[in-house]
Amino acid sequence: MLLITGGRVLDPAGGLDGRMNVLVSGNRIEALLDPSASVSNDVERLDAAGMIVAPGFVDIHAHLRYPGLPHKETIASGTAAAVRGGFTTVCAMANSKPAVDTPQLVEDVLRQAECEAHCRVHTFAGVSEELKGNRNTMGADLFAAGAIGLSDDGNPVRSEDIMREALEQSSRHGKPVSAHEESHHEAEDFRWPCSGEVHMIRRDVELLKSTGGRLHIAHVSCRESLDVIAAAKAAGLSITAEATPHHLALTEQVWEGEDELPANHGLAKVNPPLRSPQDVWALTEALEAGIVDAIATDHAPHAVSEKCVEPSCAAFGFSALELALPLLLQLVEAGKLSLATMVERLTAGPARIMQLHAGSLVPGAQADICLFDPNCEWTPARDTIVSKGKNHPLMGRPMKGRVMATVVDGRVFDFGRDHGLRALRAR
Repeated sequence: MLLITGGRVLDPAGGLDGRMNVLVSGNRIEALLDPSASVSNDVERLDAAGMIVAPGFVDIHAHLRYPGLPHKETIASGTAAAVRGGFTTVCAMANSKPAVDTPQLVEDVLRQAECEAHCRVHTFAGVSEELKGNRNTMGADLFAAGAIGLSDDGNPVRSEDIMREALEQSSRHGKPVSAHEESHHEAEDFRWPCSGEVHMIRRDVELLKSTGGRLHIAHVSCRESLDVIAAAKAAGLSITAEATPHHLALTEQVWEGEDELPANHGLAKVNPPLRSPQDVWALTEALEAGIVDAIATDHAPHAVSEKCVEPSCAAFGFSALELALPLLLQLVEAGKLSLATMVERLTAGPARIMQLHAGSLVPGAQADICLFDPNCEWTPARDTIVSKGKNHPLMGRPMKGRVMATVVDGRVFDFGRDHGLRALRAR
């Protein structure tokens, strides 16, 4: 048994916020105890003094690059980064090489995860074959093989017929379609306006009205998009949305060189692009209001040669799993986001979208736990980032807030208190 002592337990889904000890037996939460309660001396203890003890984070949008792109990431390295960032569950996107668009490839990803993952791994499968938008995949077979949902993420689904069929499959099987909302003509550049995102969300909401199903909007980035999503929710449609930490905390000023961030550099290139301060403020308010249901990292690791180049040649994306928490804690410290909302949107919120048994610390729940120190100061650098991808515009900039230990299914990964990186290891 394991006893986590001295921390502030914060579990919005379970209605928990206070000083208490967490007793773990095997892979389940056994009990929540008053700090004064006596416990046998032979129980292993994990000191959480000065830390927040939260449910393990759930990331419903990450790129683990398996199969076929091991120079960017592997399941082993990507889930090591996840655990280092406090994530105990990761949902992998399908835009690998080859794309995950058949039952055999779904099974291959899940089998590989069984062999090498440090945390729980689920996978999406493509809406369309090869994610090219020309022909639908067989949703029933993909779901039977274990796919958690359908997504062509990395590409918008431009065909109304393809998206309509995907939503009909969603309606039949109760699985979500995660939509990358972007107009093709606006994606030729890397700083396109919001109009394409808004247009595509409106189109898919109209399709949802006639098909039913569950529509999930990936990495929403524009304030106009939020109005469409809010109206669809008010109309009773089954629509959810996620925002990334970087779209909540960074603006297009990254490109203009303000705030001591790198200007005109491939590290700042992401899809959707970073938006205006007005968009960022609207996203944060929508997250607090529940219009945005979850925070998802869109972890997109790349090799150095693919990012440390001029923007026109650089790949899209940030290596985001390990920097999600400190970015979000900046918003909490600035009073723009409550700590409880942050934790809920990283845990129970995404778990609800994907119908996962995760996101709470109530007795009987699976023992997936994140212990983080909101005051720990550290600097992300090549030797302090576990992911193979070192691509993030805040690399080298001091940050505040870090995960100190993660428990996955009762297994403890303890990173120590020396503000540096210890090798990922399990107790």
